[in-house]
Amino acid sequence: MDNRPIGVFDSGFGGLTIAKELMNQLTNEKIVYFGDTARIPYGSKSKETIIKYSAQIIRFLQTKDVKAIVIACGTASALALEAVREQFDLPIIGVVEPAAMSAVEETRNNRIGIIGTDGTIASKSYEQVIYKQTTDIEVFSTACPLFVPLVEEGWLEDEVTIEVAKRYLSVLQDREIDTLILGCTHYPLLAKVIGQIMGDVTLINPANETAAVLQKLLDTSKLKHEIQVPTHEFYVSDCANKFETFAKIILGKEKLPVQQIHIENY
Repeated sequence: MDNRPIGVFDSGFGGLTIAKELMNQLTNEKIVYFGDTARIPYGSKSKETIIKYSAQIIRFLQTKDVKAIVIACGTASALALEAVREQFDLPIIGVVEPAAMSAVEETRNNRIGIIGTDGTIASKSYEQVIYKQTTDIEVFSTACPLFVPLVEEGWLEDEVTIEVAKRYLSVLQDREIDTLILGCTHYPLLAKVIGQIMGDVTLINPANETAAVLQKLLDTSKLKHEIQVPTHEFYVSDCANKFETFAKIILGKEKLPVQQIHIENY
């Protein structure tokens, strides 16, 4: 048994979809969550910047004595995972590989779509995982950079969001995909809108698969937690009040203290 917490981080609110699933599946585990709300969005930033930000956050999470890290951000998983694994001596997992593997299992017509930030789509990270499994699948991807700020604004089913989604997703509607990877952890919060536009298409939410990968890691590494009622911690780099309000909605919790820190100090 290892009663240290699990560190989870994202560029903002989106990673809470991952944290929620971790809390549901790993009920004994304590989560220390960090949302980099001062520097969002990540999707338009360079690989070097994303690696720098990720390293700063991991150094902060290490001050909380975490036993493992989940990068609950599609962009950081795509651009920084390999670099920070080399830099830090602790288990670190991302959301790209679990989601890509799930899409390969789910597709029936071997036509998969991917939506994500500019950085994630440009990295081709999902395609790399998919083509390692099989070359018989066609992959179609498109960047949806406005989705993150719309989610952060709380416009989950707003008319503006619907119109933006229709324009972005029109590229994929003619491709006859049967599976669509939500390649940013903010995007599951738009699943209702995306699902209505795409119709009979399986949406791949990275949360379920990532939680399963983490569970296996904890089991094989003998890092499981034995405390029955963990008290989770939440930190942000800006806008703590806004984050707290949004997090309560996603997690369904009444009491959710959030502390703002100066992440540049790390």
